[in-house]
Amino acid sequence: MARATWKPHEKHGELTERSDLPASVFAYPKERKEPMTDASHVRNAVARFDQVRDVSDAERDVAFANIKKAAKHYGVDLSEHGWQELGRQPRTRRTAAQRKKSAAQGAAARKKRGTAKKATTRKKSGAAKKASPRKKASPRKKNSSKRR
Repeated sequence: MARATWKPHEKHGELTERSDLPASVFAYPKERKEPMTDASHVRNAVARFDQVRDVSDAERDVAFANIKKAAKHYGVDLSEHGWQELGRQPRTRRTAAQRKKSAAQGAAARKKRGTAKKATTRKKSGAAKKASPRKKASPRKKNSSKRR
């Protein structure tokens, strides 16, 4: 079992800049991923444990030790005894058919709202690009009533 590096820190950081939080607050301190400044953040780190990419098993071991320490501090119950129970890959427990059906429903809803995205297709390697005619953008009119 890896040694935990997590230390309590009650201040919440800004979402745009995490630099004001110390590395000891994160489940993955080297990557500065999954900050744990309260009980809800600890539960979130557990829920998203299998979604963190590009980390080694040793880093996952440290992260789980940090989560355990933070969970104990904030009174969060953990039923897992090791990070292997949380996994390396996201598990949605949905079949390919269920994901495809959900995607089709989302596309139909966007089409109904008028926010449908154009379907993109992958081009075959070596295929020549076709030049598509572009419309010239119309010049924007300045609103003289708004002055700075």
